[in-house]
Amino acid sequence: MTAYDLTHTICEEMPLYPDTPGPEFNMLHTVISSGFAECRIALTSHTGTHIDAPAHVFPEGKTLDALDISRFMGSAAFIPCPNQITMEEIAPYREIADKADFLIFHTGRWRLWGTPPYFDFPVPNGDVIAYIIAGGKKGVGIDCMSVDGFAQGIPNHRALLAADCIIVENLCNLDALDGKLAAFYALPLKYRRGDGAPARVAAVL
Repeated sequence: MTAYDLTHTICEEMPLYPDTPGPEFNMLHTVISSGFAECRIALTSHTGTHIDAPAHVFPEGKTLDALDISRFMGSAAFIPCPNQITMEEIAPYREIADKADFLIFHTGRWRLWGTPPYFDFPVPNGDVIAYIIAGGKKGVGIDCMSVDGFAQGIPNHRALLAADCIIVENLCNLDALDGKLAAFYALPLKYRRGDGAPARVAAVL
């Protein structure tokens, strides 16, 4: 068994969606001063590697804490899509894509984390979104900031989340998984009425 951590580390200098405040860390206690360490952390619900719930875009949408934990795990097909995310790009991996609970799109942008080019990325087109929904997938993941471009609104978010298909964004470390079907775990922080949450995401071969 080989496990892969697909999660970016949360830190002050990390890239953020435009106009999103950065995380803050305040050491309340240290081992030197108090005999134990404790840190107060402040961050938005969509910081770093995170999951979007239907409540992210719909007032009455399901929240993360209302979803059964089984919704955050299953089989995932890892599909390399370095230039665009279309059904033509998925076609060579259709066999594993059809049987997977999650589709994970590997654009390679995760290697640009922390640089301006990270904010220039492809997104799934309408045919791909329709395929995901028709297949009843549990979720979709991507190694980019979003499944929607900054200038186009959020049609992909709305379509996927209306179908209760969760979205996992800002994944990383995908190189060894291209073209493979693996066990996938995306476990979000559980808090009341969660519209989204940072998650520790892993794949296991």
